[in-house]
Amino acid sequence: MAKTESLSEVHQSVSTDKRKGWRRILAFIGPAYLISVGYMDPGNWATDLAGGSKFGYQLIWVLLMSNLIALLLQSLSARLGIVRGLDLAQASKHAYPRWANIPLFGLAQTAIIACDLAEIIGMAIGLQLLFGLPLIWGISITIFDTILLLFLLNKGMRAMEGFIVSMVFIVGISFLVEMFIVEPSLKEIAKGFEPSVLGGDALYIAIGIIGATVMPHNLYLHSSLVQTRKIERTNKGIKEALKFNLIDTTVALNLAFFVNAAILILAAAAFYKNGLHEVAEIQDAHKLLSNIFGNVAPALFAIALIAAGQSSTVTGTLAGQIIMEGHINLRIQPWLRRLITRLLAIVPAFFTILHYGDDALGGLLVLSQVVLSLQLGFAVIPLIHFTSDKKLMKDFAIKTWVKILAWASALAIIALNVKLVIEEVGGWAQEANNWWIYVVVVPALIFIVLLLLYVFFHPLLEKKMSSKQMVPHGNALDIGKIEKISYSRIGIAVDFSKNDRNTIRHALIQGGKDAHYFLIHVVETAAARYHGNEVMDHETQSDRQNLEKYRTNLEDLGYDSTPFIGFGSTAKEIADISNKNDLELLVMGAHGHKGLKDLIFGTTVDSVRHKVNIPVLIIR
Repeated sequence: MAKTESLSEVHQSVSTDKRKGWRRILAFIGPAYLISVGYMDPGNWATDLAGGSKFGYQLIWVLLMSNLIALLLQSLSARLGIVRGLDLAQASKHAYPRWANIPLFGLAQTAIIACDLAEIIGMAIGLQLLFGLPLIWGISITIFDTILLLFLLNKGMRAMEGFIVSMVFIVGISFLVEMFIVEPSLKEIAKGFEPSVLGGDALYIAIGIIGATVMPHNLYLHSSLVQTRKIERTNKGIKEALKFNLIDTTVALNLAFFVNAAILILAAAAFYKNGLHEVAEIQDAHKLLSNIFGNVAPALFAIALIAAGQSSTVTGTLAGQIIMEGHINLRIQPWLRRLITRLLAIVPAFFTILHYGDDALGGLLVLSQVVLSLQLGFAVIPLIHFTSDKKLMKDFAIKTWVKILAWASALAIIALNVKLVIEEVGGWAQEANNWWIYVVVVPALIFIVLLLLYVFFHPLLEKKMSSKQMVPHGNALDIGKIEKISYSRIGIAVDFSKNDRNTIRHALIQGGKDAHYFLIHVVETAAARYHGNEVMDHETQSDRQNLEKYRTNLEDLGYDSTPFIGFGSTAKEIADISNKNDLELLVMGAHGHKGLKDLIFGTTVDSVRHKVNIPVLIIR
């Protein structure tokens, strides 16, 4: 039976009911730390370095605001997962029609790719800074971290959380030491918490900071990860889980704020203060740190960068799995899901290096964070709708003041994004060769705006939303009276192997002596593929004789049968013979090979069952 839980491999895999006191609190600690790594990934480094070197301590308040918004939204995400037992993508699938879920999945997947792009670039830069490895090699190496994810998934949720927490610890310690080295001005830091009007480059970087901090895929991820804890499904149990997860979220995100603030303060103290206002590149920051502070600071900087990139890679993969399973109900192997995402992210990184050179990667890094910010509305608006709904959340729907704060946060994010888009598109429109803006950009923007309005208004206008099925596969049906099914036309696929005896036996049991049996075999030789039923090679003649032996044998036992021989593609021919002869049941033998053998020999059974509309009985 297909599993429908979010992240079914680790769903409710961490027990909490047997622990007491502080051990019970520790049982809930973990999911927010996996989330927090997304708030201190290489994308954050790029935006924080750009902000600190260009504007000094001026944008610290943007970091604080982003962190507070993140804390609010992540707590809502955890609430959705704990109360409803659904992640954000699954809840969206139930609340919005399929046509809307497809572009919502596309936008969420774009955010995952943008995030993964940041991990790739950060990891490659970290390897270059520490070991002198060329960026193109570093990017290539990142393909193989799929192995790390598979290892961690097999070891269980606690092992994965342990790895992530250790990576976060390395990042935190590295920047704590660097703070002592650069000796920033506490007075100027305090002044940076005062809000200021943003425009031009400051707005672009500020939106990059928001996109790097309040990451859309983290909202999907958190609503799923909290379900790894096995809790009592009572009001008391849910309240306790909400309380402990809020503690977990608050501690983890404040740690992430410390790391982000440390990077921005480092850039402000080391570069802005020394008149180096154009340090937007991670490599430049590393080089300047070497010149100003010696070898310790830059080494710590590179180690922390690698740790941040590697941990974010793991959480990005999990988020990709969640949105694919939730929005479009497609479940594929984690390693394949990881590989697809990574390859989609590697392509723009490779293109940028080959076409524009290594120096352009920093700009690509900041752009990836702006893309994340632009997608935020499509995750935040449904999240607020779902957690506000009293019919679905019952006693755990968010209070009015929380709702006001959440909608204000969403409005601030969307307003900043609209302002940025208008400024950027306005700048592009002034370029000489700008036809592509009106052909590609403007239609895409119109579609995105209309979709965003639909996402906002649909739950408000949908009167029957509360009566919709909120279970993955619908409600169980009344089976009713059971009557015996008699098959009169039964197909038997044979291949003259030792499996045939068992396959034929099971077919005869289904129909008895009253049914008529169709013995089906397909000749797969090269000649058969080219010449079809005109072929008269040795294999075809031998197979005809074998089919006739089966027919004669069955006749002696009192069963009626007709031999049919097909040529070429096994699955297609079996399906064609079944459909043309109006068969009622098809019985096939399965060889039981899998993995590499499936890739080499194909999966006939799986292909046939998709091509016929009758029951298929598979015999092993």
